[in-house]
Amino acid sequence: MYYSLRGEVVHMSAGVAVIECGGVGYKCLTTINTQKNLNIGSEAKLYTHLNVREDAMELFGFSTQEELSAFRTLISVSGVGPKVGLAILTALSPQQISMAVATEDVKTITLAQGVGKKLAQRIILELKDKFKLDAQQEIKSGKVSAQTYSSGNVPKAVEALSVLGYSAADVSPFISTLDPSLPVEQLIGETLKLMGR
Repeated sequence: MYYSLRGEVVHMSAGVAVIECGGVGYKCLTTINTQKNLNIGSEAKLYTHLNVREDAMELFGFSTQEELSAFRTLISVSGVGPKVGLAILTALSPQQISMAVATEDVKTITLAQGVGKKLAQRIILELKDKFKLDAQQEIKSGKVSAQTYSSGNVPKAVEALSVLGYSAADVSPFISTLDPSLPVEQLIGETLKLMGR
C-alpha cells in the first residue's frame, strides 16, 4: 500500500521514527541502522512495509531498499514475524544476514534478540532453498546460464546477493566475469562494485 514516505523527521525513540508528510505524522517501526541516518528536523525518505493484523496496522520503515528487501525476505520465513525480522536487522546489516545465510552461520543469526538456534537454522534452511529455487527457475527461463551457478563459490554468493534483493538475472552478467574460486565474501564485494553499488 505504501511504497515510501518522504518528509520531516519530527520524533525518534527506540525503534521508532515519525515522519511528517502533508501534516500527517507516520509512525514507522525501524532499525538502529536506519535511525543512524535520520535527524530530527531534517527531511528523510523511508521505504516502507505495511503489516496488517486483526488488531493492528503497523508501518515499518527503512532507509535503503536493501534493508526493506532483507526485511521482507526474513518475514517470509515461517516463525519470523515483523518484530523478529526487525530484531534481526537491528543486530545485523543486510550484508551480514546474507553472509550468515550463505555460510550457514547459525551463531551470527542468534545474535538477534529473540532468535534461538532452531529459528536461526530454519531461517538458513528456508532462505537457501528459496534462493536455489529462484536460480533454477531463471536457468529454465533462459535468463541466465547454468554455468553461472555450477562452479566454485558462485552459488553461495548468488544466494547471499538474493538476500539483498538482487535476482540471479541481475547479478549473473557481473559475477560470471569473476574467478569462481574466490571466497564468497570477495565474490559478493566484487559483484557489488561491478554493479556500481
